[in-house]
This record gives sequence, structure tokens and C-alpha cells, in this order.
Amino acid sequence: MPSLSELLSSFDVGQGLLLPDSWRQGRTAYGGILSALGVAAAMQHHAGLPPLRSAQVTFIGPAAGLLRFVPVLLREGKSVVNMGVDVYSDGALAARLSLVFGRARESAIVHDFAGELPVHGPDAYSDFNMAAMPFAPAFTGNFQMRPAGGAMPLSGAEVPELLTWVRHLDATQVDPAVALVAMADAMPPAAFASFTAAAPISSITWNFELLDTAPQGEWFLLRSFSQHARDGYSSQDMQVRDVQGRVVMRGRQSVAVFA
Repeated sequence: MPSLSELLSSFDVGQGLLLPDSWRQGRTAYGGILSALGVAAAMQHHAGLPPLRSAQVTFIGPAAGLLRFVPVLLREGKSVVNMGVDVYSDGALAARLSLVFGRARESAIVHDFAGELPVHGPDAYSDFNMAAMPFAPAFTGNFQMRPAGGAMPLSGAEVPELLTWVRHLDATQVDPAVALVAMADAMPPAAFASFTAAAPISSITWNFELLDTAPQGEWFLLRSFSQHARDGYSSQDMQVRDVQGRVVMRGRQSVAVFA
């Protein structure tokens, strides 16, 4: 089972990648690794990119077999570089990424209204072997997870919130932003907490912003909250915090619910 570090060390955007089963989610690639590889492909294609600031990811079709990444420079300004990346699976379009990279600028405007969460550090919680659960996709075996509150999957929760400390088993020498993207979608969609029995659920889009472009540390607190669900779709809010409690990423996700 190749770790994130091993997977990226051999990734060549020109040759594509045959994704191992250990990074799959059912019949498709785990969305976090597909997005992280898309970011890595953009970085390989256009050397010297400034830090990643935001991304819009659309999951279009199953990503299996040989994955081919096609990065395109859309525009390069003084501060901001826009990149597009299409991901093909055996010739069919599987995902489309719109990435924004931006150089830091002097600014007098500085604020952060993230607030605090009543959560202790990762050492205060016990490991939860998500990979051993009957509903768990294969990719969860690449992470160490420690629930820190909220609900649990399949618990029939009235408040569909997931809150878990997560770290990669191995992300040695991986760009911190790429590693964070690969981790940030590791939890099931929050609507899964309202389920009482396993049923299919699938991400449709994922939009996120990196508030810290070089996040430090191994453990990160993942929070997702399903704010609205109806007609077979859920809209969820997502955030990632470091061990100091600072929000390093914010996101939104649209999810298809088959229950």
C-alpha cells in the first residue's frame, strides 16, 4: 500500500498514474487524492507557481484505471496565476479543477473571526480504525484518525457534524499544501452521520480556500457539517484546523445522497 509520499515521489504528469486500489473509494479514486494529484500536476507543469490559494473541483465521472492529468495555464498576472487541470480516466473526463495560485502582498487588512472549538489536542483522544468499518472505503487505511466530538457515521444523528483529528501515515517530503488537500476530504460526508444503515453517498463538487498556504504539523482537525439536505443532495460546510486551533482551510461541498 503506497503512502502519499511514495505515490507522489513517482508521479510524472507526462505519463499519468495508475492509481493503487488502496487510494480508491468504491469504483473511483478518493476525491482528496485526485485533487492533490491535480494540484501536483499544475505545479509540475508550471514551475515557480506562487502558493495555492483556492480550488474548485468538479467530480464528473469514475476515476479508475490509468489517470491522465492535463494542466493548462489560463492566465498569469502580477500576483495571481490561474490554472486549469482536467483529469481523464481511460480517456473519459473524470474531474475538472480550477486552481488559483497567488503571491503574498503587503496589506493593512488583517483579521480572523474563526472563533474557537471546544476540542482538545489529538493526544487527548483515542484512535478509531475507520478502515475496519464495513462501510469504509479503501483509502481510509492511509490515515490515522481520532474522533474529537460531533457524531459518528451511521449513528442517526440529528446534528450531522463530524469532528476528527487526522494525520497521514506518511507524507514525508510532500508539499504541505498538497498533503493538506490530500487529507482534507478524508472523512465521510457529514450527512452520513444521519444515516442508520449504509447507503451510497458521493461528492459532486468541492470548493476550498487555503488560509495558510504552508500548514505545519502532522495532525489536523477536520470538521464537516451538513447544513441542508433534500431531494437527494446535501450541502456541507468544511474546515481544517491545526493543533494551535487556527483554521488553515475552509471549504464547501455538494454531495449526492442515495438514502
